[in-house]
Amino acid sequence: MARRATVQRDPRIAGDPELSAYPEAPYDPDLTGAPARGRGASARGRWSGGGGRWLVWTGRAVLWALIVVVVVNGVRAPFERFTRPNTAGGSAPVSVDSEFPVSRATSFASQFAAVYLNFEAVRSQERAARLAPYLPDGAPPQFGWDGLGRMAAGAVQPYGTEIVDRANAVVTLAFQSGSRRQLLSVPVFHDGETDRFVVSGRPGILPAPTPANLPAVPAGESDEAAETELRTPLADFFKAYAASDNASLQRYAAAGVTLEGFGGAFTFVELKNLDVPLVGGATREVTATVVWGVPSGASPTADPTPSDPGDMSGKLEQAYLLTVVKQGDKWFVKDIRGAKRSVG
Repeated sequence: MARRATVQRDPRIAGDPELSAYPEAPYDPDLTGAPARGRGASARGRWSGGGGRWLVWTGRAVLWALIVVVVVNGVRAPFERFTRPNTAGGSAPVSVDSEFPVSRATSFASQFAAVYLNFEAVRSQERAARLAPYLPDGAPPQFGWDGLGRMAAGAVQPYGTEIVDRANAVVTLAFQSGSRRQLLSVPVFHDGETDRFVVSGRPGILPAPTPANLPAVPAGESDEAAETELRTPLADFFKAYAASDNASLQRYAAAGVTLEGFGGAFTFVELKNLDVPLVGGATREVTATVVWGVPSGASPTADPTPSDPGDMSGKLEQAYLLTVVKQGDKWFVKDIRGAKRSVG
């Protein structure tokens, strides 16, 4: 029995008795003359069907992920820059929002300064004992003083605070020593866990700024007629104001106004100056310079000619701004307070 040849020949070859029954394979210009059954192999070399689209979507996903990362980092960076503690140099101030307890640190430093700035040799041990609650363990008892000389200071007041970081600050205080006004800078550490303070370094005494130059202000025109009308009633008012003579005070007070005086702490000497601006109307603001008598500290039975000036009565000039109202032909006091400016 004859066997069919296993070699397959192109059906387009003429004269093949076995394959002549098959129609000729159509010509495909995309192929290189191969029959249609070769289309699959050629297509596999250039196929861009559904399996290629996943590469496009993957690329887009990666691109969007990169965009999201860039945007998030761009928004987060400024917040980190403003909230990050300042560790470079350790001296630049940071925001008060750093949670450093400024008011309590100032109180702590003020108490320390009141002890630190006052010393004399005969009371050195007392000073050391009073300094101990403010100093770290192992600090010298006198904290820089050699035990000689003396210093006295008072009028210690807050001047400013430089926050270094969440735990450290430099508190500056103003004080008076003799005729000098000076500053004291005190480094302070705050332990957040125990909520305690300690002086963290040597303080520094600095000269306080000199007084500002007060510019001259041209004097305005005065209402001499109103000044003449006001001088006598205001002198009587200040006399009652010194003694707290309520009946007299109400006689000079505007309707519905209650005024309180010194209750005899001072005595009225004179109404030295009275400035009434040339501004029309029934309500005026006037500046008055009053001389008060300061009583002596001596008892009534003391020597009438004491040698201590502190036991002698004196005088003190004060300036006031009064709001006065004219009702009919009389002036009444509506308000009294310290003058805005009376020097220069």
